[in-house]
Amino acid sequence: MNNISQSPEINNIPGTQKSKQKWFNRSVAGMGLASFFSDASHEMATTVLPGFLSVIGAPPSALGIIEGVSDAASSFIKLWAGWISDKIGKRKLLASAGYFITGISKALFAFALTWHLVFLGRLTAWIGRGFRGPIRDAMLADAVAPEVRGKAFGFHRAGDTLGAIIGPVIGIILLEVWQPLSIDNPSKPFRNIFLITLIPGMLAVLSFALMVKDTHKDKNHNLKFWLTIKGFPTQFKSYLVGVGIFGLGDFAPTFLILAATTLLTTEYGIVKAAQLAGMMYIARNISYTLASYPIGALSDKIKRVYLLAAGYFLATLTVAGFMLAFILNISNLIFLFALFTFAGIYIAAEDTLETAITADHISTETRGIAMGVLGTVNGIGDFTASILIGFLWTAFSPIAGFAATGVLMLIGTITILFYK
Repeated sequence: MNNISQSPEINNIPGTQKSKQKWFNRSVAGMGLASFFSDASHEMATTVLPGFLSVIGAPPSALGIIEGVSDAASSFIKLWAGWISDKIGKRKLLASAGYFITGISKALFAFALTWHLVFLGRLTAWIGRGFRGPIRDAMLADAVAPEVRGKAFGFHRAGDTLGAIIGPVIGIILLEVWQPLSIDNPSKPFRNIFLITLIPGMLAVLSFALMVKDTHKDKNHNLKFWLTIKGFPTQFKSYLVGVGIFGLGDFAPTFLILAATTLLTTEYGIVKAAQLAGMMYIARNISYTLASYPIGALSDKIKRVYLLAAGYFLATLTVAGFMLAFILNISNLIFLFALFTFAGIYIAAEDTLETAITADHISTETRGIAMGVLGTVNGIGDFTASILIGFLWTAFSPIAGFAATGVLMLIGTITILFYK
């Protein structure tokens, strides 16, 4: 097969029921639909969040703390959630609870007078998201045959990101519709949008609970947390090193929105700049959606790690482009739209391939823990990267922030090519 150290499932004999299984089924559809609604809810809030923070007077460092600490909490809950789901076997119930927590949390933003309540809401959302993530990924890997796993993960990421297109579109339209309210209260349009996120958030819970089938019913109460992690294949641990180094530079995408908003505010004003930045984020999510399935399908034919390294390198180039934009004070819309498009392609490669490669290495009995370990590695990286760029942006300049994170991305790109 195309990847080193496949899980035992890869060696299924052709002609068995598992091998004949189609990759698109009710569970795959249900997980895709749940992620569609959940991301629509999340991205609707994310798109307008930098503008809202600017309105209430929060500095860039606050965004770094919000994103960084939330990612850190998400990463640690992923590790625990994956282990619990392998231990007690009730993956569907646990994942549904995670979708519910995420679905209700963004509404807290609507009541924020300072950035601290936004932090609480984001932290709650990311705990729910982190809790459900590794469990859902393990269920997705179990729902299809190994030889078509790339297609299933690619489709899921495409469905997930379709919601990340619809959500920002709705957010931008509502921002325009409610713009007259900003005359008396600049924060009012933003607050209304945060309340609307409850609708797709609850639809995500219903989609997952009603459509997805849990095939992992076995309980394993004797499953030891640290012994299981220690027993993971050396190749998988080596792979995580490359993922982790790259992750140290892989900051939250809200900083891309903040960058565009900052570059455009002088020429267009804060509300128009926020709308344009939101449109660029939509372009990012469109390219993410369009790239996810082709990347996943291609990874079923060639080595996934080569495609992942290419995605990492594109991320490095994208960050360099934003650094150049601040150096030369570029506010050209075509240039900025292009950078956001590249950002969509590289995140499609990351999200599709990192989980698929993990599933290739680890069998279903401990796949929840493995997905949790991957999520923890990414979360620690996201925490570090977001805190780093937020601090450097506030203390020095956005140029310093993008330069530091870009170097870490490049080192991670090189490292991932040499994992054995």
